Amino acid sequence: QVFAMSYPGYPPAGGYPPAAPGNSPWGGAAYPPSNPPPIGLENVAGYANQFNPSHMAGMASSLAGTFGGANVPQSMYPSTPGGYPPVPPGGFGQPPPGQQPSYGGYAPPGGNPPSGMPPYPGYGGGPVPGQPTPPPAQQPMSYPGLPATHPGQQPMPSYPAGPAVNPSMPSYSGSTGPAVSPVTHRNRGTITDAPGFDPLKDAEVLRKAMKGFGTDEQAIIDCLGSRSNKQRQQIILSFKTAYGKDLIKDLKSELSGNFERTILAMMKTPVMFDAYEIKEAIKGVGTDENCLIEILASRSNEHIQELSRVYKAEYKKTLEEAIRSDTSGHFQRLLISLAQGNRDESTNVDMSVVQRDVQELYAAGENRLGTDESKFNAILCARSRAHLRAVFSEYQRMCNRDIESSICREMSGDLEMGMLAVVKCLKNTPAFFAERLHKAMKGAGTKDRTLIRIMVSRSEVDLLDIRAEYKRMYGRSLYTDITGDTSGDYRKILLKLCGGND
Repeated sequence: QVFAMSYPGYPPAGGYPPAAPGNSPWGGAAYPPSNPPPIGLENVAGYANQFNPSHMAGMASSLAGTFGGANVPQSMYPSTPGGYPPVPPGGFGQPPPGQQPSYGGYAPPGGNPPSGMPPYPGYGGGPVPGQPTPPPAQQPMSYPGLPATHPGQQPMPSYPAGPAVNPSMPSYSGSTGPAVSPVTHRNRGTITDAPGFDPLKDAEVLRKAMKGFGTDEQAIIDCLGSRSNKQRQQIILSFKTAYGKDLIKDLKSELSGNFERTILAMMKTPVMFDAYEIKEAIKGVGTDENCLIEILASRSNEHIQELSRVYKAEYKKTLEEAIRSDTSGHFQRLLISLAQGNRDESTNVDMSVVQRDVQELYAAGENRLGTDESKFNAILCARSRAHLRAVFSEYQRMCNRDIESSICREMSGDLEMGMLAVVKCLKNTPAFFAERLHKAMKGAGTKDRTLIRIMVSRSEVDLLDIRAEYKRMYGRSLYTDITGDTSGDYRKILLKLCGGND
């Protein structure tokens, strides 16, 4: 025998979801009731109509899903001071949009994050949210197409059995989302726009410094060394407007040596300076391969594409034609790949793709006779910076050696130098330039062209971080080493660009 049970007000009369009784969103009498009932589940139904959510907006919000799916009017939730902040996009524990976590094992640029930014998260080992997890005893299958090992060679190290296939970055979703624009960091240079800038006044100062007998080099250093590149371009225009003369020609006629080279480098736009440096690296007997790889490995896509346009307009030859005319083999291919300015600049990291790239790099180098340089080229020149940092960390974890060691074992000559430069620049750009500066000043003689190029080109980008990395890596300041390795007005302008002692 079946007994029918009934509840007050149920089932609702007509339609779904049920309409709320009364004239308010949930209706009912005043709250609290004059004779409050004992607290208990058996009493809740009978007093449902006396519930007034205006007194307990937070409770109404949390119970909204229990009222038959009815939509709760937004007017019920007045915004109160001190309320909880909104849930960030992607949920709690996710990086803010446009920000990219760092990976453990690589010192962050400058040693510490810029002020106002959170500490750099480490490279964790927990499961990746959103990725499938195999049973505990299941081993991931080897990458399809992985070449068989040759006699005497070790097979590709396998992942240890564990609860997750993939090690993880704790903040990554593990899924491939839409591409996002690259992170735009604030200026970490030593040179910024001078406040109260007056290009006509600066033009007058420079005219007086070069007019008549002798030259006031200190006035030139104080003026041009305290202005941004954009402001220097305005000074060039104002100088010609006021005096009908070419400031660059006047500077060339009044200055000499490395001091002249530094000042003239500062007066070129960043893209024009890079085009000039590449032209100088290629012309004549021999090629400055380090200059080529330094510029092409460290600049953004936008910068490289503009560089190609400027080079063609200035020297009547494409950048690619210039590279082909003076290099060869796999090193030439590396430079041409970088010169396309087509690297992925998203900040997404998909760990399944990371692991596939690690497998392919291992198969192309350590796990075969000879080296498949084209595979290294394809991965190192096309993948995003964030993705490759994860690849380098995962490669070291799986293979028990870093990617640089494998490159040194598998390659030689210009190609080895070029691949190492790309890897170091991707891992930590300020540390890459700190090492280049140290080598330029170490030992007998100074590589002045390298010293000038880096000090000028990075002075409005990340020279503060380069200084910090230099001190961390070599135990003394960049300022100190420049002081000991240069002299005269050349030293003064370099120290002006350096911006201070650490």
